[in-house]
Amino acid sequence: MSERYVGAWEQAGLFNPLNAPTPIANYTYNLYAWGQNLAGQLGLGNITYYSSPKQVGSLANWANVSIGLQNTISIKTDGTLWSWGFNNVGQLGIGNTTSYSSPKQIGSLTNWLKIASGSYHSFSIKKDGTLWCWGNNNYGQLGLGNLTRYISPVQLGSLNTWSNVSCGYLYTIAIKTDGTLWSWGYNYYGSLGLGNVTYYSSPKQVGSLTTWQAVSCGSFYTLAIKTDGTLWSWGQNNQGQLGLGNTTYFSSPKQVGSLTNWLSLSCGQYHTLAIKTDGTLWSWGYNSQGRLGLGNTTPYSSPKQVGSLTNWANVSCGSAHSVATKTNNTLWSWGFNGNGQLGQGNTTDLSSPKQIGTLTNWGNLFKGSTTYSTIALAY
Repeated sequence: MSERYVGAWEQAGLFNPLNAPTPIANYTYNLYAWGQNLAGQLGLGNITYYSSPKQVGSLANWANVSIGLQNTISIKTDGTLWSWGFNNVGQLGIGNTTSYSSPKQIGSLTNWLKIASGSYHSFSIKKDGTLWCWGNNNYGQLGLGNLTRYISPVQLGSLNTWSNVSCGYLYTIAIKTDGTLWSWGYNYYGSLGLGNVTYYSSPKQVGSLTTWQAVSCGSFYTLAIKTDGTLWSWGQNNQGQLGLGNTTYFSSPKQVGSLTNWLSLSCGQYHTLAIKTDGTLWSWGYNSQGRLGLGNTTPYSSPKQVGSLTNWANVSCGSAHSVATKTNNTLWSWGFNGNGQLGQGNTTDLSSPKQIGTLTNWGNLFKGSTTYSTIALAY
């Protein structure tokens, strides 16, 4: 079999959706999708919505996946890059603006490592540490120093020191191997963390620190974790999604509390989920349809623990729903379910986590905040 790709934290018993997949064992992933499928973003060869998981193809050779607004990109275990769904501005990166409801390969290279999708733009890091982008660029979100859109991957600069990347709705944030944080694109809400609301079409360093470890972009807000386990946030905060106990917007990073045990996180449209090193799950922000998983629809501007369990492993936010895995590899969902994105076989909203089926072979989840669909990997 091909190698199974997992995050570094999985080796310690905890999945981390923000770290790069690393091959460590002889397993492979199957790809499953469900929920909204208006533009074929589920990759099932149709535009039918599904309220239960459906396998994409029949091969167990997928390694990583990220969802944009109505499009999906994924990497296979052989390092090839694939995309499908809506393609009106070239966000699929396949050299045209034709939409596809089945996976299409982007070029022929076999050295793709990490991926991130925004609303209509995408980024990928190669194994050599170079950063590549394509899609819409009306606010400079591609970081190329212009506002030109690209329908095929274009390298951002010439550096080979990029480590992680995350896409917001119209902006992008990335971390270099030296631990510095960089941002570019739309900045009306201060989501770039640069202390202003100026738009930039080229990467700008966020402060001068070299201790950034993980970053996740929501629609117009950002959260990040430093190497000391502290949690930081900035940008739009109309629903308390920054977790700072208020609804004030900030254009520079502000620490969320004083704890040093944050492990991984995921940002949605207006809500945030995070896992601590003790395996507990926390949520905050907008809570319509119960997307925080707290058993109610009350919004919170500070982190609140979801239940009392200590076995949460991996979490991902959609626009208005949430999915997570536990350390026993079960899959759970809650929040808005109007398109069947909770995978429960219905369209009923849930305000508390509920297990999807009975399988215990779920692995990494989708990355992307602007989606009403769900895609997950199972081995």
